[in-house]
Amino acid sequence: MTGTADVDVDKGSVGPATDRFAASAQVPPDEPRRISLLKQPRTEPRAEARPEPRTEPRTEPLPRTRPHGDFHTDSYQESHRQDSHKGEQGVAADEPPTGDHLAVDEPLLAARAHRPSDLIRFLAGVMGIVALFLLATFAVSTTSGLELDISANTQRIPGLLSTVAALVSSVAVLAVPLAFAVERLIKRDGLRVADGVLASVLAYGVSLGVDWWVAAGASKVIREALTQLPPDGSRTLTDPVHGYLAPVIAYMTAVGMSSRPRWRVALWVVVILSGITELVSGYTTLLSLLLTVLIGWSVAYGTLYAIGSPNIRPTGNHLMLGLRKVGFAPAGAHRAYDAPGGTRRYYVEQQDGPPLDVHIIDREQQASGFFYRAWRRLRLRSVAVRRSPQSLRQALEQEALIAYAAAASGARAPQLVATSELGPDAAILVYEQVPGRTLDELAGDEITDQVMASLWESVGALHERRIAHRRLTGESLLVVDDKTGCLVNLSGGDIAASDLTLRIDVAQLLTTFALRVGPERAVATANAVLGADRVAASLPLLQPVGMSRSTRIDLTRLSKERKAAAQALALEQVAAGERTQQQAEEDIATAGEDLLSRIRGQILQIAPEAPMAPAKLERLKPKTLIMVIALTFAAYLTLTTVKPAQLKLSQMDWAWAAVALAAAAVSYVAAAMSLTGFVPERLPFRRTVAAQVAGSFVKLVAPAAIGGIALNTRYLQKAGIRSGQAVASVGASQLAGLAGHLGLLFCFGLITGSQTNGDLGASRAVIIGVLTAAVLALVVAAVGPLRRFVVTRVRSLFFGVVPRMLDLMQTPSKLVTGFGGIILLTLSFTACLDASVRAFGWSMSFSAVAVVFLTANAAGSAIPTPGGIGPVEIALVGALTLSGVPPVAATPAVFLYRALTFWLPVLPGWISYNVLQRKGAL
Repeated sequence: MTGTADVDVDKGSVGPATDRFAASAQVPPDEPRRISLLKQPRTEPRAEARPEPRTEPRTEPLPRTRPHGDFHTDSYQESHRQDSHKGEQGVAADEPPTGDHLAVDEPLLAARAHRPSDLIRFLAGVMGIVALFLLATFAVSTTSGLELDISANTQRIPGLLSTVAALVSSVAVLAVPLAFAVERLIKRDGLRVADGVLASVLAYGVSLGVDWWVAAGASKVIREALTQLPPDGSRTLTDPVHGYLAPVIAYMTAVGMSSRPRWRVALWVVVILSGITELVSGYTTLLSLLLTVLIGWSVAYGTLYAIGSPNIRPTGNHLMLGLRKVGFAPAGAHRAYDAPGGTRRYYVEQQDGPPLDVHIIDREQQASGFFYRAWRRLRLRSVAVRRSPQSLRQALEQEALIAYAAAASGARAPQLVATSELGPDAAILVYEQVPGRTLDELAGDEITDQVMASLWESVGALHERRIAHRRLTGESLLVVDDKTGCLVNLSGGDIAASDLTLRIDVAQLLTTFALRVGPERAVATANAVLGADRVAASLPLLQPVGMSRSTRIDLTRLSKERKAAAQALALEQVAAGERTQQQAEEDIATAGEDLLSRIRGQILQIAPEAPMAPAKLERLKPKTLIMVIALTFAAYLTLTTVKPAQLKLSQMDWAWAAVALAAAAVSYVAAAMSLTGFVPERLPFRRTVAAQVAGSFVKLVAPAAIGGIALNTRYLQKAGIRSGQAVASVGASQLAGLAGHLGLLFCFGLITGSQTNGDLGASRAVIIGVLTAAVLALVVAAVGPLRRFVVTRVRSLFFGVVPRMLDLMQTPSKLVTGFGGIILLTLSFTACLDASVRAFGWSMSFSAVAVVFLTANAAGSAIPTPGGIGPVEIALVGALTLSGVPPVAATPAVFLYRALTFWLPVLPGWISYNVLQRKGAL
């Protein structure tokens, strides 16, 4: 008997993503399009109609294996079969039961899905709103000219026509959405109506907020561009955002009308008519209308992404009907692990044929990972990034083309036997199922050289036909037995690939194997199959940026694990006296060598003439982007934070300001001394001073202490000092600086206390400093995660500090230079602050200023903001005020101090940073 099933996977359907089948019936023209799939009878001719595989016909079906990742539990399977049976009864209620029930073992799809496309549209709308405000701010002449042209042309429209249009639009703008909601509720589609109502309410709230901001907080230029006086003579300005139009736009966007063209056209006609009548009548401006549309649009998509859209992805039962459409006779299916990119996979058992591996691609899966792909496309050259297909049809055709090309090349890969659309928003690709386990599922001793050689042979066959795989990670390498491997997940490949793309494939597979079996076996097997020349050609491509995301994560994890294990072993061996400190540091440095470097070393052993220069894969480096952002951020903060009115330049004593500038300049010499004094090796002093100046730029994008530590460590490594010794030297400098900080605070506190003569005003800073240090120490000790974090960081930073200090003991002049630099650094900053206070007509004892600087700077730097911006200023002003300096003098003094020590050195720091980078010193 033949039955008919309607598969409704339209965007307008609602409810959880379970089976949405209905019996065949007459449907109105405006209903969602349904795909009718004939349930084919199980006859022998139908079985013969399936495409024949390229291999010899099998006499027995392939044994069904249950790869790791099957979503299968007995209790869930039983309940899901019951639900599926109920759904099928609803599908063909007029068909008598025949016992032909198809079980699909899969987890229920989420009732709602957070679509990346909704987030992208929301961000696009927000950017449009920002662009509109910028247009209103800077293009004043253009906006004014448009308003004048519109006002002149609207006077030619007959008054009766505008009155009738206004009346009709004011009624229709509410009546049409209401009628649509009633129609949807009658058809039990209330979920989308509820989404639309929520979006409209939020849009109304946002409209009120924007109205209030434009009226109270926006600039005059923006207010004039978005509002105007109404023509009725009222002195009340028009609303910047239409309080009823924005909710209507949000409502009609949120309910989704792509599959209901009549309603969509009617609503948009009403909205456009309402906007035109408001514009003609003089109750709005053109920019106000655009802002209204953008707010309604953005709020709708933001709401949909936040709460999720009804999930319309096809289920396993849709898949069963789709397979019948292309001539298969499925008996059951179960869900397998997703393929790369989020492609859903099902293992399908047939009634009279081998098992199948079916892939479902849909629009939701295509949109996932959009931001990551966009960043990779922006960062890397086009040859290193595969361009994503623009449509579902293109994705289907591209994957099918790759599969057929791989089969023609002779590579071991699953054969594609059929393709088909599954509704308007999904498609299926049917492959022969190949039993086996992926490389990620195998233990290291199960990966034989024969398996690796088999996989290299398949890759070589692809490359002979200029086919690139592009996803040669462990999940794409299927091991059939102990001698044979098969390439899967070819959907991301390329046809007619360039030489660089093929070399990236080789580098990726080398790294994948090396992560599991080591670089020695990985390179040896590749050399045996491909030859030394082709393996050597991949050496310039052995870069983390050219690898897949999962490979980069594995490389980072492996490096951290090896380094942590080496450090722990070194600590134990040094404590037991088995190895010296220098030997332990060498062991740590050897263990810290990354895997890619070890692979390069193996390649150079088989091909000493291999090219060494890394290929240029990046078009935009992250540090370049960070530099641009930092300069923009610095310029913005300089223009908005450091204001001439706050500095009170007219009241400033320029002589004391010059003294403050000189003291700030001395601080860089002192910082260079404090670093070189704790490095036994000889460092060029001028270059070290330049590195400290470069630190002024680094502070913009990192907390004050962290940025300096990272830069100094990098500088020492580039100077030829081993990584462990460089970290130890910087750690010794930081440890000595902390001791010097506390010692100077104690000494200056005693001096300040003895000079107050019973006046507690200046000594309050000492009390605040002690209490602040005590509170911070208690917080760190009490909070477990914070304590473990600090202990781990301190242990890593100060590992080898004591042996490094013992080495320095042999050269007392180095220690004198180091501790002298620490004392000079504190004194120079204190002198700069003292001179800044004196520049505005106030004075304190030098010891009191030192206590203020030491306590306030430490408290402000405890909050990890770039350069301590904000907390340091607040702490310094507060400490000076508590010490008796009036706020009218403390505030400009702190601004002058921060301008000389933080903002003014930014440009010289940027120049020094770039010069040192070009010279290879950073």
